[in-house]
Amino acid sequence: MLHGAQVLSTSELLAILIRTGTKNKSALEIARELTADEMKLRDLASFNKVAQLVKTKGLGPAKATTILAALELGKRIAYASTLEREGISSPEDGAALLMPRLRYEINEHFLIVLLNAKNKVMLVEQISEGSLNSSVVHPREVFAPAVLRHAAAILVGHNHPSGDPTPSREDRSLTDALVQTGNIMGIPLLDHIVIGDGTYFSFKEHGYL
Repeated sequence: MLHGAQVLSTSELLAILIRTGTKNKSALEIARELTADEMKLRDLASFNKVAQLVKTKGLGPAKATTILAALELGKRIAYASTLEREGISSPEDGAALLMPRLRYEINEHFLIVLLNAKNKVMLVEQISEGSLNSSVVHPREVFAPAVLRHAAAILVGHNHPSGDPTPSREDRSLTDALVQTGNIMGIPLLDHIVIGDGTYFSFKEHGYL
């Protein structure tokens, strides 16, 4: 209350959300267990189900729900701040938009970003969710929301849960198909960005578009 939340450690911030501990373990001890090292902190950031958190002794459904809500709120705040940009003018802009949303997902998610004639973001929509290493996407599913909302251009992106954004053979084939479809429909694909662990691969940046 005197110095603000910024002076607290990660485990102390989490302990405030947990509020109370158990007979044998304080809220701070539970929080330290969840944030003991970088790997555990990364696991925490990727959690999206109560069942993943209640495996920790001292966390029931109510506390787990509070933590998940805080994590989701943080992601949305980070995500929303990038939407305030005037437009997407570079691969860096596209990566900054998609990174908060995709970096910690444990399955592949494929997103489309709809852009107007000035390359301002109109909408970001998820097209599919796959497994740990693949997601099935068809060009007709990608372009459906673009046609519906009269987008002038699109940008697409997906994550690699492995943390390595190097595109696969399937990623390259899909990109080729999206480029061809976009040219026919008059809705060009500006870029396909693969999100890794704090890194990204831009097809445009590497000369594939």
